[in-house]
Amino acid sequence: MNSNRTALVERNTLETQIRAQVSLDGSGASRLQTGVPFFDHMLDQIARHGAIDLDIEATGDLQIDAHHTVEDVGIAFGQAVSRAIGDKKGIRRYGHAYVPLDEALSRVVIDLSGRPGLWFEVTFPRARIGDFDVDLLLEFFRGFVNHAQVTLHVDNLKGTNAHHVAETIFKAFGRALRMAVEADPRMQEALPSTKGLL
Repeated sequence: MNSNRTALVERNTLETQIRAQVSLDGSGASRLQTGVPFFDHMLDQIARHGAIDLDIEATGDLQIDAHHTVEDVGIAFGQAVSRAIGDKKGIRRYGHAYVPLDEALSRVVIDLSGRPGLWFEVTFPRARIGDFDVDLLLEFFRGFVNHAQVTLHVDNLKGTNAHHVAETIFKAFGRALRMAVEADPRMQEALPSTKGLL
């Protein structure tokens, strides 16, 4: 397993300028400046509950809406996680978590499979949390999955408060990712796959 599991990705388009830095073996520290306060709050859940140090700066066309910013942060974050993981030798590969918050409960399961796949079974009780469009959360996870090359199942099992639903998803995602990237002492330097490739 790589001893220095950090990565920095810069992504610049006509719509957004993103800088994303991750350290998979961090303490949960974060510095988040996307211009979208609720989204920053959700990214902070990933860092804190995933024990991942996360530094993200984003400038986007927020005068239109937050779509490009949220999606492109997902892309850059996915690329950074993929680079930081490295060759995947000695890791657990799979991770899962159930997280409650009052009446809400969500489950996230991840496989660092090398194959992008997203199953997002979430029905939000309302379309907006403050001025944040909840449809954008799917775009974030789609960007992440496609560029981290992982299989991800996100299921909200119950919840009547949209903020609670979103927060349980991001906390569970952080916990599941943390488990998947952890060193497995029984694997040593073995690749967790019978294919010999992930």
